[in-house]
Amino acid sequence: MAEFYAESDYPLNAQRATEAFKVLVADERLGRAWLVEAQGADVGYLVVTLGYSMEYGGVDAFIDDLYVRPAFRRAGLGTAAVREARAFCLARGVRALHLEVDQANSVARSVYRKAGFVSNDRQLLTLVLDTPTHAT
Repeated sequence: MAEFYAESDYPLNAQRATEAFKVLVADERLGRAWLVEAQGADVGYLVVTLGYSMEYGGVDAFIDDLYVRPAFRRAGLGTAAVREARAFCLARGVRALHLEVDQANSVARSVYRKAGFVSNDRQLLTLVLDTPTHAT
């Protein structure tokens, strides 16, 4: 997570991030985290969180984080991770899978579009109610 945040030029509060991961992995109702592996090593991770949507009439999910180390990109690992997330969501009856991607990140947008994600022409707005992991 530190590598992912550093690449995006976000500071990372390691204590908050550790606490967030502990809560997530301790309660499967909140979602799931996977390690992305290649050549016998952990080279990234994927986090899916679960919620509920009136618009979609049931459980929805959010790809909260997807990171693959630069040396392992363009090898299909991100695509495989998104497929795993999709399978997880389908098995749980999730009605919609969302994500947020930076407009400038054309490589990530390409991975997501290949997986079937489309723009809904809406803008994600956030009201921060507590300190996020990227605040020190």
